Amino acid sequence: MAKKNILVVEDNHAILDVITLILESEAFNVVGLNKGADFINHVNELNPDVIIMDIMLPDTDGRILLKHLRADVSIAHTPVLMISARYNATNYMLDEVAADDFMAKPFNIDELMDKIYALLKKSSH
Repeated sequence: MAKKNILVVEDNHAILDVITLILESEAFNVVGLNKGADFINHVNELNPDVIIMDIMLPDTDGRILLKHLRADVSIAHTPVLMISARYNATNYMLDEVAADDFMAKPFNIDELMDKIYALLKKSSH
């Protein structure tokens, strides 16, 4: 089976490094980006199987990036796990931005992996 590609958009370098290390240890291909502009410029060519995206980025809001993603037919189906230290109203966030799932920071690594595997399983049907 081919490795799955996960795109992580997170401006906090320490969090990005931890997520990358964990996902790579689970045999995922991981691309990490720190800015929303990088996401817009590269998401189509990266063709991720799952996107993990922070809501609060230095150059834009993750909700705006998700709207951009959902408007692009070629990648609109990509599952997105939104993460944020500021928000904890999970149902509100999912409804507001059409994310597939949400996690509040700080998060549990096992829960993160469970959510990623669930999104991959859901998208493979």
